[in-house]
Amino acid sequence: MQRLRLSVLDQSPIISGHAPAQAIHATLELAEACDRLGYHRYWLAEHHAMQSLADPCPEILLGQVAARTRRIRVGTGGVLLPYYSALKVAEVFRMYEALFPGRVDLGIGRAPGGSMLTAKAMNAEAFLGEDRFPMLVQELVGYLDDSLPPDYPYHNVKAMPAGPGAPEVWLLGSSDYSGALASYLGLRFAFAHFINAHGGDAVMRAYRDNFSASYRERRPCSMLAVFVICAPTQDEAERLARSIDLRRYQMSQGIDAPIATLAQAEAFVYSPEARAVVERERARAVIGTPHSVKQRLLALRDQAQADELAVVTITGDYASRLRSYELLAEACELEPA
Repeated sequence: MQRLRLSVLDQSPIISGHAPAQAIHATLELAEACDRLGYHRYWLAEHHAMQSLADPCPEILLGQVAARTRRIRVGTGGVLLPYYSALKVAEVFRMYEALFPGRVDLGIGRAPGGSMLTAKAMNAEAFLGEDRFPMLVQELVGYLDDSLPPDYPYHNVKAMPAGPGAPEVWLLGSSDYSGALASYLGLRFAFAHFINAHGGDAVMRAYRDNFSASYRERRPCSMLAVFVICAPTQDEAERLARSIDLRRYQMSQGIDAPIATLAQAEAFVYSPEARAVVERERARAVIGTPHSVKQRLLALRDQAQADELAVVTITGDYASRLRSYELLAEACELEPA
């Protein structure tokens, strides 16, 4: 039997008719369930000023998730580093390592996580040049590990609370940029198949082939993040997917709105052009029965040579989202707590 190491990436979706605070509490409830079900990690995404996604500060929500769970690793997928001081991020995650030793992941992204107008409001200098990102990553890791070179201007600045352990550091991406940087720096790498369904396998193989061992990681370690909807029958899974179909069509049109309920999604009338958009976007999702989803995930894992998979699930109600994770955990024979 082929086993999958499965983790969760939660974007804290706001479903139509629900307040953003309800979305946050649904995240906490899902995290508790996934801890019981045997998932390996629970990651929180960062998005800003969006009507559909409720979490702009995963570094805060992470603390609540960690406090309410027992064994699952907890982390970010990810902190959008260009907005922030590397020292401050290191301090936050050193604090979490002190509170929850051996359970904390720091996933780092470089995307804006919202519109460019929002990005400018967050930090007007954040995206003035991509050349800042590798420097920020190295500075952050240096603070986490107290390993800044002796000639570095801030060598004597220490990220507190100090201690022997440190969070795992992952670079996140949906192109070859972060994969190449992760291999060069000797860090873990996660590819967002749910954003870009094409070419990720080549990016992940290149990461593995070009990996340079570091004091943090002696060998490459990679994760593939995949959008999944799992239901008892194919027809039900396809029906549940209508909410995300509409969401992705709206995104293609620049429409920012809460996630449609299933009733709202079923009532939407697509033009032929809109239907073509939906069909194109379906490549980013795995939708089906527990058995078919498992087989597809195994194939994606092997194709990308990934060490593990992270599952993103959004439906038009929180109950069917939870049920999808339950069915997948059972099909993949995760070890429940």
